[in-house]
Amino acid sequence: MFDSTHPAADVAARSMTKPPADSVLLTCRWRLLFAGVLVTIPLVFASSRLAAENFSGTTVTGETIGDRTTATAASPYRWPQFRGGSWDGQAAADADIPLHWSETENVRWKLPLELRGWSSPAVWGDTAVLTEATADGTEMFVIAIDLDRGAIRWRKKVFENTEVEEAHIMNSYASPSPVTDGKRVWVHFGSYGTACLDLASGDPIWQRRDLPCAHHRGPGSSPLLDDAGRLFIHFDGFDVQYIVALSADTGETIWRRDRDIEYGTRDGDQMKAYSTPRMITVEGESQLISPTSKATIAYRPDSGEEIWRVVYNEFSATAQPLFDGQTVYVSTGFGKAHLLAIDPTGQGDVTDTHILWDVGRGIGSKPTPLLLDGLIFNVHDAGVASCLDAATGETQWTHRFGGMFSASVLGAGGHVYWFDHDGVCHVTRATAEFELVAENRLDDGCMASPVPLSDSLLVRTRTALYRIGTP
Repeated sequence: MFDSTHPAADVAARSMTKPPADSVLLTCRWRLLFAGVLVTIPLVFASSRLAAENFSGTTVTGETIGDRTTATAASPYRWPQFRGGSWDGQAAADADIPLHWSETENVRWKLPLELRGWSSPAVWGDTAVLTEATADGTEMFVIAIDLDRGAIRWRKKVFENTEVEEAHIMNSYASPSPVTDGKRVWVHFGSYGTACLDLASGDPIWQRRDLPCAHHRGPGSSPLLDDAGRLFIHFDGFDVQYIVALSADTGETIWRRDRDIEYGTRDGDQMKAYSTPRMITVEGESQLISPTSKATIAYRPDSGEEIWRVVYNEFSATAQPLFDGQTVYVSTGFGKAHLLAIDPTGQGDVTDTHILWDVGRGIGSKPTPLLLDGLIFNVHDAGVASCLDAATGETQWTHRFGGMFSASVLGAGGHVYWFDHDGVCHVTRATAEFELVAENRLDDGCMASPVPLSDSLLVRTRTALYRIGTP
């Protein structure tokens, strides 16, 4: 149920004056690429083809270059869902993100967070939205934050739970990231509930609590909003596994598709997954790329009909797929993660025909890698970073940061940002040769993925939200 309780309307902003570095083992299964793959990615909002870009400043015109759109007029800044409107984890080309910070340097504000949550903020204009929950999962909240002041605009309790599954210590009850279109915000807490709220007021529009699954380790998959007003959500549980498309306007089910996967086991722990899907366009047709345990499946977003699948041995997939206009890159999850490069032009089971290469060592199970300028920047959960050639899978460099990693890798201004659990962010050059530029430390570490703004960085640690930027 919704509760319109508010904390103080204006919470004061807090201004602030290892394993060995194994080389990556490459096993290649080369296949010929098919011609005619369309390079563009479908965008997020029907009202504007430019809504997928992450820039600051209202867009009137623009041009598409590869899978990204450049603005020719100003618009409200937007990072509308997990890993941004282009789903690529990249800041805008003209973003001016700091390289150096600490608790006392380049922090515009620090807002302590009362409860627990690993969701990344969604941003529109001067508002950021994130979710949190009590440690026992009995109460779940949505928060809207004024980015200029670092103050809470509104805080709404959206769900109360009398029966709660235990969440893994590495997870939370508020891990899926929200989605916004500038007028509404959609929040998802797994099987505990999905809701749509008014962005300005936090007032409820609709909610669903009838989509069950036993997450077993807690929810993790974020919803994805497409340009046709469909909200796609994974429910890959211990007991049941399916994907749904909901109407973003009403919350009604458009279609639901059970996974229909040969898991090779009755152990539900190897059937669950936590990945967020990804939209791509191939030969003029949209595909919803949906990683789960033991397989990645491409669906038709209008009907849920399966197009192709690739099967593998790993389970509990977490990373979002990457796409460069021709090739899909998938991290397969736990056990021992592989990174697969897949030609998405096939039909049916394409495991033996459309895997272009397979890297089988040093791949992260939780963090989503970064694809930038033909390079893939990857970090293993245990702190070994690597750079791969996206065309061949060949390793360009490896480096042991140490620490533990869950946050997705971020690209900005020719640099790569790597955030760990202990409060350290390593900044490297986005090049095929390793170069460490900076190491920055905050009091607590990141489970959530960072969000770039036009001139600063939103960093959610376990205990606070920071706006990192020159004061």
